[in-house]
Formats: sequence, structure tokens, C-alpha cells
Amino acid sequence: MAPATATQNATTKKIHRRLRLLRSILPSAVPPSTSSSKHHRHRETMRLSASSAAALLAACLGGGAAFTPSSLLPSSGVRPSTDLGVASAPNVPSGSTASFPPGGDGRAWSPSSWKDSVAKQMPAYESQAELDEAIATLDRVAPLVFAGEVRSLHEKLARVSQGQGFVLMGGDCAESFKEFHVNHIRDTFRVIMQMALVMTFGSAMPVVKIGRMAGQFAKPRSAPDEVVDGVSLPSYRGDNVNKEEFTPEARRNDPHLMVDAYHQSAQTLNILRAFSTGGFADISRLHAWNLDFVEDTDEGSRYRKLAAKVDESLRFMKAIGIDTSGPEFSSVDFYTAHECLLLPYEQALTRQDSTTGKWYDCSSHMLWVGERTRDLDGAHLEFTRGIGNPLGVKISDKCTPDELLRIIDTMNPQNVPGKLSIVVRMGADKLRKNLPGLIRAVQREGKAVVWISDPVHGNTRKAEGGFKTRDFDNIRAELRAFFDVHDEMGSHPGGVHVEMTGEDVTECTGGVSDVTDDTLKHRYNTACDPRLNGSQALELAFLIAERMRLRTGLPPL
Repeated sequence: MAPATATQNATTKKIHRRLRLLRSILPSAVPPSTSSSKHHRHRETMRLSASSAAALLAACLGGGAAFTPSSLLPSSGVRPSTDLGVASAPNVPSGSTASFPPGGDGRAWSPSSWKDSVAKQMPAYESQAELDEAIATLDRVAPLVFAGEVRSLHEKLARVSQGQGFVLMGGDCAESFKEFHVNHIRDTFRVIMQMALVMTFGSAMPVVKIGRMAGQFAKPRSAPDEVVDGVSLPSYRGDNVNKEEFTPEARRNDPHLMVDAYHQSAQTLNILRAFSTGGFADISRLHAWNLDFVEDTDEGSRYRKLAAKVDESLRFMKAIGIDTSGPEFSSVDFYTAHECLLLPYEQALTRQDSTTGKWYDCSSHMLWVGERTRDLDGAHLEFTRGIGNPLGVKISDKCTPDELLRIIDTMNPQNVPGKLSIVVRMGADKLRKNLPGLIRAVQREGKAVVWISDPVHGNTRKAEGGFKTRDFDNIRAELRAFFDVHDEMGSHPGGVHVEMTGEDVTECTGGVSDVTDDTLKHRYNTACDPRLNGSQALELAFLIAERMRLRTGLPPL
């Protein structure tokens, strides 16, 4: 066969595949007509063409509906809608402080019931009057997020728990006041968008985008005090507790910093909402998401090639008369999450929803409990068990199958899909040894959870120069182990949780950016733990995409 003829045949087959797909999608999206009018039928088809376009793009890209707001998608097709009604539940009488769903042990819950339990990793404040004043201020402020947004995320996580999606959680180790800038938020958002596009293409399923942003200030510490040159001061616990400078004044735990953190979080959320709905996230601008310092790397080149495929699909859709300028293609659903650590702050921002009667922590869409604060009888599990937000819990190799089941029963006693994510942080070798038993126990008891890999926290070391760092090879090895174990167990690898930034930092060694122990000092900017830079994060996204394509039987990227 002549080369030209072979090319023409390949192109014709590609077009026929897309047309067959379009024909298969449109009939299911068109409701039964109530009129035999030819004009009426035409109007109905044209009215639905925009939303059906989202389904077409998903097939062209292998899951591009992750970039389409759920409110604009048809109920059938690309995103199978769950019939579980996970975000809806019988109302709690207005004004009631009882939790819904109730705790498995029947204990009464209120936003302040955590105070009757042991609260680890909590700062000690010198002045109760100052603390009361700060809490009184937070009690009066507007919620940062709203119950409807939280329920939307819950529905998406429910689908992930059923194998119908993948979660991407990313952002700073700890936000800071001095680094707050719209450009910093923009660049991190850009990298998350790039990663999500790559993962969407690879997994052929929606990617739920969650930023460790707008509240990720507080950090647990291994010791309550820090000693430098024989001087002991309280440990730095994050900008919403005290300040990083090693002076008695800076290290004093100041409750009014919680109020400052609230106001910065409000600004961050305003910026994120503007970026996600104001045109910056328009899929036609996907080339503009590439960061300057990533542009010339191998991963930047791979991203450009993938973006060209997306452009081709968009041009095809325009050519057949589909309007790709509508909101279906110009905005995304973007959520926030942070560690539930500073309980006075979380309690002050907990509100009762007027439509369902449920209590929601309105500081964030999702919260997780860390490895150091997940005690079964601890204050953090007591607080989270009563709120309606989706929750996460981080576990290491120290967690036994029996303990994990008890944690699940405490945090999600009604076994509601999408309510609880298990975030695994162990290191590759320990993960291969311990994760199968945990998955086996969850499967045996029929628990609905989302399994998420945190491949960074179990791979921290101290370099010769004294810098805390993480090796990219070890991060990649743990992520591969995570996928391998789920392949063996027949379970769904539901997501990844990484500490990363859009800045060109040199904090983690290895990867395409070729950071070494010697070059860590060049741009080591973190206030807490080391973060992946943009090119390292994108490299990780391609690894995930390849593994997801392998699972679904798709050809390599």
C-alpha cells in the first residue's frame, strides 16, 4: 500500500471512530421528544450538543471530562453518576448538636466534644483571654467553603471509591504568610492542571483536583521544643501558630495568627475560584499552563506533544459544529484540603447546614487526620467523626489491619462511599510488605474507601549539607509499589497526594531537573518539608498516566 493511501486510511478510520462515538453519545443524551415538530427536534439536539461535546472530548482524550464542571455534564456517558446519594441524608433537626451519621458507639457529638479527649500536637497558649478573643472573631466570620461544594466533592470521591476516577492532591508542605502572592498560587494551580491533564489522558477517567491550599498552615512536630546553641524555644508549628524566626517573641504561640490565616485562606480561595472559572483553566489555553522553567525539559516536551493531541481533538470537534467556547471547556471543579490539626480553628469554622442539618467544617472542602494524631480515643478522630466533609487519614507501616478497620468504623460508621480516603505513606519496601494485608482486611469487611498514595512523606532524609530532602527515585519506587500491590489485590489505586510547588525550587533530589545534594542550597525555599518542583511533579504525573493506561489496556503515551 502506498504511504499516502495508508495515511489517508488511518485518518479516515480515526474520523469514523470519533463520528461513531458521537452518534453513540447523542441519542442517550437526547430526552424523549414531546413534539413531533421537526423544528422542535432540531432545537433539542442543538441544545444538548454542548454538554455532549464534553463526552466526545473525553473519548478523544481518554477522559477529558475531568476538565468539565459536573453541573454541565449529562447524567449518562462520561461520568457515570452514582446512585448512592452519598451527599444526601435524612435531615437533622435544626439547632441540634447531634451528629449525622451518629457514631458507632452511640456517643453524642458536638463541634466541641473533642475537648473531652486527649488532643495531641496542640500548641499551648499563654493567655486564655487572647485565645477566647481569637475564637470569638472566627465564630463570626463567613465560611470559607459551602456545604454544596463539599457535597459535590463527596459525590466525586464516591465515584473514585467505585473505580470511576482518580484523585490528585497537591500543594505546599505548609503555606506561609511571607510567600503569599497571586503568582505563587497561579503557578501551583498551573502545575496541578498540567498533572491532571496528563493523568486524565492516561487513566481515561475523571481526575478530581484537590489543592493542599487555603488552610495548610499548621504542621505536627516531632518535639515540642527546638534547641539551638543551647537555647530552647517552642518548635515552629506553622504560621497560624507562631513564627519561624528563632527568637522568644517569634516562637510565642499567638492565637490571633489563626485569624490572619483565615483571611489569607479567604484570599487564596478567591484567587483559585477566579482561576478555575474565569478562563485561566480554559482547555484551549493548555499550552499556557507550561511553566517557563519546565518548558525546556524532557517532561515539558512530552507535555507539549500531549497538548498537541488535545488541540487536534478540539479542532475536530469545532469542525463538526460543536461550540468549544462554552463553560463546559473553560472552567474546572477545584477543591481544597488541609490537615485537621489546630482544633480550635476547625471548631470555630464549623457550621450547621440549613438544608440538611448536617455539620460541616467550612474551613475546607476536605480534611485529613495525620499519622501522629489518629489515635482511636484522640480528639482529632472525635472531631472529624461528626462533620459531613469528606475525610482522609494517613497511615504508615505502624497501622495494623485491625486498627485500620477500627479507624474506618470511627470516621465512617455508616460505610458511606467517598466519605473516607486512606492515604498510605510507608516507603516502597514497607508498602509492599504491609499494604496487601490492609487491603485484604478492607475487602473482607466490605468497606468503601479511596486508596491514595502519599509517596513523599515516607522518603525523607537529611543530606550531608544538613538540608532535609527526598529522593525522586524513592518517591517513584513507592508509587510503583502502590500500583503493583493494587494490581495484585484487584483493588483500585484511587489517587496520589504530593507536596509540590509551581516554583523552580531545589528541595528534592533527582528526576529530570537533576537536583543533587550539592545543588539543594541553590533554591531551598521551603519553610517546612521539601517539595517537588514543577518538572519533578510533571514527571510523576507521566508515570501515573503510564500505569493507568497499562491497567486499562491502552497503548503507551
